[in-house]
Amino acid sequence: FFFSSRRRHTRLQGDWSSDVCSSDLLLIKRYLKKRLYQAGISKITIERKGEKITIGIKTARPGLVIGRKGEQVDKLSEEMKALTKKQVQLNIEEIKRADLDAQLVAEHIAKQLEQRVSFRRAMKKAIASSMRAGAQGIRVNCTGRLGEIGRAHV
Repeated sequence: FFFSSRRRHTRLQGDWSSDVCSSDLLLIKRYLKKRLYQAGISKITIERKGEKITIGIKTARPGLVIGRKGEQVDKLSEEMKALTKKQVQLNIEEIKRADLDAQLVAEHIAKQLEQRVSFRRAMKKAIASSMRAGAQGIRVNCTGRLGEIGRAHV
């Protein structure tokens, strides 16, 4: 993050391409990540133009975000409008190959570790699937209490 001490509205580096107040950004991002966790959210971009906020969501499973006949999108748009008190437009983009997206690979490994799968097996499986999908290379780093012993494994 990059914060300017003089201005309340700042530009945040990284995934954020917007000029919205940082507390609003974090609130929106956390809400969407929590609400749409099963949809495999990779990246959220937020842009504000006057009283209109455009939220771009890159997801591996757009069907879960959109819902039948777009009813989930409408519901989500209303929730975001109530949360931000501004007009909200949602743009949902599909990620064609989820095995090549770093965020999704990391979340998949984390989910496996939560389910008590061996960390070496989870890492090797993720590496193999990414390489099979066409990645030129991949580096995975797990740290913490792996196998009941505190360690870092690359």
